[in-house]
Amino acid sequence: MEHHKLDSIDMRILTELQSDGRITNVELSRRAKITAPPCLRRMRALEKAGYIQGYHADLDAKQLGFEVTGYAFVGLASQHDNDLKAFEEHVRSWPEVRECYMLSGEVDFILKCVAKDLASFQRFITERLTAEKNVASVKTALAIHASKVEPGVPLEVKG
Repeated sequence: MEHHKLDSIDMRILTELQSDGRITNVELSRRAKITAPPCLRRMRALEKAGYIQGYHADLDAKQLGFEVTGYAFVGLASQHDNDLKAFEEHVRSWPEVRECYMLSGEVDFILKCVAKDLASFQRFITERLTAEKNVASVKTALAIHASKVEPGVPLEVKG
């Protein structure tokens, strides 16, 4: 990835795209205070440099039938590099797991999971996650409601 120093125009482009990934180039260029052709070139350069990793729709899980969001705190029996990689490979294959982070400290991984209902979540935990060969411990917590969901990073635009 080729990184370059971000100027205030780049930061405005990133801020606007993070807020609305479907914004038109014409509207994006207006908000970034440049004309459309250089705005598109800058956006493509930001994509190529890896600042923009992709675009997606923010779906409503409950409307799509996913009533449960749960977190699993996973401890592994072995933290050897091959064992960590093997666990991560399995996690990537489980559609219920929407996010996975390796942690430092007492817990090795935290998984954010979605399920149609509590029984489905329990089945995933008992039949898949705890059945995984290197998993030593699993603690779970159910989300009651989301107080804040803010994707991306807190960008500060100067100028």
